[in-house]
Amino acid sequence: MELWIPITIAAAFMQNLRSALQKHLQGRLGTRGASFVRFGYGFPIAILYVLCLHHLGGYSFPNLNWSFALWSVVGGLAQIFATMMLVYLFSLRNFAVGTAYSKTEPVQAAIFGFVLLGEKLSPGSVAAIIVGVIGVMLISMAKLPLSWRNLLVALTGRTALIGIASGAVFGVSAVAYRSAALSLEGPGPVMQAAVTLACVTSFQTMFMLVWMFWKDKTEIFEVLRSWRSSSLVGLAGVLGSAGWFTAMALQQVAYVRALGQIELVFTFMASYFLFHERVNRLELCGCLLILCGILGVIFS
Repeated sequence: MELWIPITIAAAFMQNLRSALQKHLQGRLGTRGASFVRFGYGFPIAILYVLCLHHLGGYSFPNLNWSFALWSVVGGLAQIFATMMLVYLFSLRNFAVGTAYSKTEPVQAAIFGFVLLGEKLSPGSVAAIIVGVIGVMLISMAKLPLSWRNLLVALTGRTALIGIASGAVFGVSAVAYRSAALSLEGPGPVMQAAVTLACVTSFQTMFMLVWMFWKDKTEIFEVLRSWRSSSLVGLAGVLGSAGWFTAMALQQVAYVRALGQIELVFTFMASYFLFHERVNRLELCGCLLILCGILGVIFS
C-alpha cells in the first residue's frame, strides 16, 4: 500500500473529529470564533512539528521563495473562508449533511489541479470520483421526498450553494498547498509539507486575529475563555492538516481528496453517536457509493 493512502485516512479521521468539536463550539463562539480556534490553537503545534523533524529527524530546513509565499497566502485565505462556510453550514443542516455538501470537493479539486498544475487523471479514477459525488448528492437529498423539484432544490438551494462553494474553495486551498509544498524543492515531502503547514497556520492566525480585533474584540476573549475545548480543536486540526499536506505532497490533489471522502463514514458515526441525528436508508446508500468511489480511486 502506498504511503499516501493511510496518511489520508488518518487525516480524514482527524478532520472529522475537528469538525465535530467545532460544531459544539459554534453556538458559543459564533462562526468566526469557531473557525479561528482551528488555526490559533494549532500553529504552535505545527511549529513544534517542524522543529522536531529538524532536530530529531535530521531534516534540513528548505529555502523559502516568493512562489511558496504566494501559494501559501492563497491557500491560507481560501481555507479560512471555506472553513467559515462549513461551520455556518452546520447551523443550517445537520452535521452529516453539512459535511456531505462540502465533499463535492474532489471533482472541483481535479478541475483546479488540471487548470493550475496540468495534473491529469485516469479514466477509472474519474469514474470513481463521479460515483463518490453521486453518493454525496444522495446524502444531501436523503431527508426530502424523491422528485425533480426536490432534486433541483438539493442542487441549487441556499444550503447546497454554500456547501458546493465551500467544497470549491477547499479545492482551491488544496491545490495551492500542494503547489506551495512542491515549490520548496526541499529535503523531502514530509519536511516540505511540515514547513508549509507551519507557515500557513501562522499566517492564518495573524490574519484572523486582526480581523476579529477589527470586527468584534469580544470574540477573542471568548476564544481564550474556552481554551480547553478550543485547544482540542487546534490539536485535531493541525494533526489532520499535517496528514493532508503530506499526502498532497506525495500524490495528486484529486486522488487524495477522493480518498478523503472516507471522512463521511466517520461523519455518520459522529452524527449518530455524538449528536443523535437519525440516519436513513438513502443516506446509507450514499455512504456505500462513496465507499465504492474510494475503493475505485485506490485500485485505479
